[in-house]
Amino acid sequence: MFTRYGLPIIAICGVIFAVMFVRAGNKPVPASQPVADPAQAPYAAYVAGAGIVEASTENIQVGTLVPGVVTEVFKAIGDHVKKGEPLFKIDSRDLDAEMLVKKAALEAAQANVVAQKALADDALNQWKMADEMGDVRAMSREETDRRKFASRVADARLIQAKADVVSSESAIKQTEIELERRIVRSPIDGSVMQCKIHPGEYAPTGALSTPLMLLGNTDILNVRVDLDENDAWRLQTARPAVAYVRGNRDLSTGLQFVRVEPYVVPKKSLTGDSAERVDTRVLQVLYSFNPKQLPVFVGQQMDVFIEAEPIGKNAAYTPTTSPANQ
Repeated sequence: MFTRYGLPIIAICGVIFAVMFVRAGNKPVPASQPVADPAQAPYAAYVAGAGIVEASTENIQVGTLVPGVVTEVFKAIGDHVKKGEPLFKIDSRDLDAEMLVKKAALEAAQANVVAQKALADDALNQWKMADEMGDVRAMSREETDRRKFASRVADARLIQAKADVVSSESAIKQTEIELERRIVRSPIDGSVMQCKIHPGEYAPTGALSTPLMLLGNTDILNVRVDLDENDAWRLQTARPAVAYVRGNRDLSTGLQFVRVEPYVVPKKSLTGDSAERVDTRVLQVLYSFNPKQLPVFVGQQMDVFIEAEPIGKNAAYTPTTSPANQ
């Protein structure tokens, strides 16, 4: 009886459950509400782009010319630095020992100059005494010539000794330069925005994915705006521009034009939009603002709007028709 009626009933219930489960899964998912409303352009016609905050000197990635273990870090994150101030130091004990040897060699060379000067003076005196004798019977011609040539040899040895002193001083200067290269100094007046090196860690040379230190002048901040290549022709640098903080459209500031970087580059900062093309190229435009007017940090993203002429209103901004479309 169960086999005759039970199994069909169970199968029918399973089909009904599957249909209900599929229908429930096919219901459209309601769009989630944004945490914060996006910024709205204050202009009737505009070009917009995503901007990233950077130092007015650009973000300088500090590296080292000489690889090695770091022994001292002189500056911390947030510290202000002057141009030429030390940032960190690479282990230089080998050069310190080499410097002691070269200084000892310099002292020996200087002492040798004193000795050779005395020998040269003695040889010169001996030759003068022989040369001033008027009686050839007192000293032979051969002895006179021997003293003459001995004086010249002594002068040559003195010159060589002085050259050895110069060579030792040059060697010490070379070591001093190598010691100076072990101290990494600030190339600008600015502040330390990032420090990823500590005493005892190995500091490599070359281009690093994470810089050892990141410096920049943050008294004035720049916004690097990426304008889509399709909108680049609408840019007018004399027009006003405004930037909004991501996450709070009530925080905004006017921008001052700095420059346009005339080379169009591939887009790097993607928004995550499903319709976004990864092959898009952008024109980078730099604007500046006073950080005291806006609580933002270097590396933060902003929404930037630049006023533009309405498309088609001005003939100067009407795209030309290519011969292929005529």
